[in-house]
Amino acid sequence: MTSKHPLIPRYGKALGAVAVSALLIAGSATAPALAEGSDSPDSGGHAHSKREHVLLLSVDGLHQKDLDWYIKTHPQSAFAALVGNGTSYTHAQTPVPSDSFPGMVGQVTGGNPGTTGIYYDDSYNRALLPAGTTNCASAALGAEVAFTEDADKNPHSLDAGAGLAGLPGSILSLTGHPETLLNPAALPVDPKTCTPVYPHQYLKVNTIFEVAKAAGLTTAWSDKHPAYEILNGPSGKGIDDLFTPEINSAAPASYGSSDWTKNNLATQQYDGYKVQSVLNEIGGTDHSGTVKRPVPAIFGMNFQSVSTAEKLPTSNGLTGGYLAGGVVPGLLLSKALDYVDAALGRLQLAIASHGLAKRTTIILSAKHGQSPTDPAALVRVPDAPIIDGLNADWRVGHPTAADLVVFSTNDDVMQLWLSDHSAGAAAFAKTYLSTHSAAGNTIAGTAKTVAASGLSTIYAGAEVARYFGTSESDARYPDIFGLVTTGVVYTGGKSKIAEHGGASADDRDVPLVVSTVGAFDDRDDNQSRTVDSAVETTQIAPTILKLLGLDPKQLQAVRIEGTDVLPRH
Repeated sequence: MTSKHPLIPRYGKALGAVAVSALLIAGSATAPALAEGSDSPDSGGHAHSKREHVLLLSVDGLHQKDLDWYIKTHPQSAFAALVGNGTSYTHAQTPVPSDSFPGMVGQVTGGNPGTTGIYYDDSYNRALLPAGTTNCASAALGAEVAFTEDADKNPHSLDAGAGLAGLPGSILSLTGHPETLLNPAALPVDPKTCTPVYPHQYLKVNTIFEVAKAAGLTTAWSDKHPAYEILNGPSGKGIDDLFTPEINSAAPASYGSSDWTKNNLATQQYDGYKVQSVLNEIGGTDHSGTVKRPVPAIFGMNFQSVSTAEKLPTSNGLTGGYLAGGVVPGLLLSKALDYVDAALGRLQLAIASHGLAKRTTIILSAKHGQSPTDPAALVRVPDAPIIDGLNADWRVGHPTAADLVVFSTNDDVMQLWLSDHSAGAAAFAKTYLSTHSAAGNTIAGTAKTVAASGLSTIYAGAEVARYFGTSESDARYPDIFGLVTTGVVYTGGKSKIAEHGGASADDRDVPLVVSTVGAFDDRDDNQSRTVDSAVETTQIAPTILKLLGLDPKQLQAVRIEGTDVLPRH
């Protein structure tokens, strides 16, 4: 079902100063764009939907209800202009687990974890060897796959170990080939070749960047770790210009002694480098602004400012997260939304001022949401005592065995990989987790006990494989996959008020907006449209290819899963 967005005025009315400027410039650029032949009219008088450029923006942590609230309270915002000139999919959901890695990979492949092989940014593989293995003939199989800052040559430096002088100011001169910034000794090892497995080699299917490159188009992207070179795809060559300053590195002393995510103003400064990289690319250079290049056919970035404002209890003297009820953002989150909105306005204006509006589609979404949004629902539960208890119970009947849990990743989801991959061991773990309580604390710091280890649903062994739609022989899926009771976040202490990774609405219900300023597509005016049927963010990938005039079925995951182009595109 489609309907007109109730909050957005007609194009050209009641828009903010930045948005109005962008749209006015876009109007002046319309005739040259048509003259260049990029959007020639069809026999019905409409412009073809083919575009020359797609700018993909992921605002990590952004929920659909956040976007609705912001537009209602800021009707002249850049967000409002974007929605007012596009199609909004108000029931879009991310893959599960709702983590950054499977979320972003899904957007550029069209596939879910069972197809892509990407279950989290830090996971485990039963068929690989541990990082640093050199004697592969005798080493035991089973390895952590850490595609996080831990894979950097120097995880403490914004340049990930590139050795740039004058940081952070010089960060835009960072290489566009971040695979060179990864430490081979920190990567898992392929037992067949006894060589490190790079992120792009770990991905099972191709990406939109590879399809675009094969068609002779240029590509670019900006993200938060060098390990995002996974987006290059299995060829390792999908992205011409990949800018990846390390977000978990040490921020300037003025923000304290921790990384860029622990202070929201620091996160905004960090995001600003990526915004500038995209502005440079819009202007016809590489991310650094120094090398002339064509404006990419596919490019974009992710924002972290909203995500950290949702997670941090306090920052810069402001309380993080949401007000009571979980609908209205608190002051810290509101300011983070303001920051992203202003950045979006700059990008919109740059596209228009360079005469690209008629030829460019902007897609806005998020890799993941954040849970819980209602502060009253929060229960912070340390996961270490749960795992210790499970291991101790296992040893009662297996006194000479190793710890049952060989690796875990727990945010507001529980993923356990077991040293014993048998059905019996998985069933044992499921029984333990479902019958033991766990201690936690509320947002006020009050002690609270949760039942069933804080889990509402527990999948074990073959159940996990079926949940993800993969083969039981898959070496990557966890032995235990637990969905938490609403509000539970696995964290020690009181440093977080939200997390992501699970399958709740707060985790998965994100915006998805496809907008082209100055374009008419198949309709008679530029009124916004709302599609309220359920869609998935994996549908972004085939939609981008269709917008560029490429065949979505060139994506392997699209063929495997039958991923559809978004309705109306």
